[in-house]
Amino acid sequence: MKKYFSLLIALALLAALALPALAEDAPINVLALKGPTGIGMVQMMDQNDGTYAFALAGAPDEAVAAVASGSADIAAVPTNLAATLYNKTNGNVQLLALNTLGVLHILEAGESIQSVEDLAGRTLYATGQGSTPEYVLNYILSQYGLTDQVTVEYKAEHSELATLAAAGEVDLVMLPEPNVTSVLMNNADFREALDVTELFGQAAEKAGQGGTVLSMGCVIARKDFVQQNPEKVAAFMDAYAASVAFVNGDVEAASVLVEEQGILPKAAVAARAIPNCHIVFIEGEEMKAQIEPFFQMLYDANPASVGGALPGEDFYYAR
Repeated sequence: MKKYFSLLIALALLAALALPALAEDAPINVLALKGPTGIGMVQMMDQNDGTYAFALAGAPDEAVAAVASGSADIAAVPTNLAATLYNKTNGNVQLLALNTLGVLHILEAGESIQSVEDLAGRTLYATGQGSTPEYVLNYILSQYGLTDQVTVEYKAEHSELATLAAAGEVDLVMLPEPNVTSVLMNNADFREALDVTELFGQAAEKAGQGGTVLSMGCVIARKDFVQQNPEKVAAFMDAYAASVAFVNGDVEAASVLVEEQGILPKAAVAARAIPNCHIVFIEGEEMKAQIEPFFQMLYDANPASVGGALPGEDFYYAR
């Protein structure tokens, strides 16, 4: 009987020792939003050897639920959502890197808009009211003294406005990629008149906030996951940086993968959209220096846009 119990105890100990090993070998759960925010990791998705369990979300709410519940270890999300999640989880989120700068562009059916000043007296149709696009546009117009000179009419959905533009029912629009590419491919009268990322940088200079960059996408991780897995996080970031370099270095090949992985529906659209998406990998002090003033701008426009408070110092991951 003693031998029997000794055997049971030995087996129980072996099982207990095996559990951490199983957890150690478990794949890292990575979530990305469909669209520009997820494009940068497409090579990682294609070359995945089981290290990662990738999932795509169609809406930011899905990312909020996944990170808050712990079902996602790492996620590619909009920057303002990263700040909101930091507040929502009582600080259990860290910003690893910026992965997408501005994806907003102003398109015109015509040739009259050559500079931001040319918007005076015009009606600009846009999307994103009550969120980052509206706050960014207001900031630009304010710094150029155009707030009362430009009429902005908002539509509820990007696809709705893109359809109106493609049909020629509006002639001046601000849209994000890949809707920009959709309009350009479906209505030859339209051209890209202004890059909102460039306008934002120029507006920040005028406001004495040089170095502030329109940063709309980022990569975050749960702080507890980062603390427990520093080597895995470092390996992820190295692989992510290499994937971003691949995307920017070989747009055609990356576009094929973007369609295969379901990030965008068509490779042809991805090929035209990627150069306009400002896909980057910026980490550490450079990341912090670029994004902190941007969060301040969003907070000043509407505190709720970043979750009610600016993120603390522990939000910014550095290795």
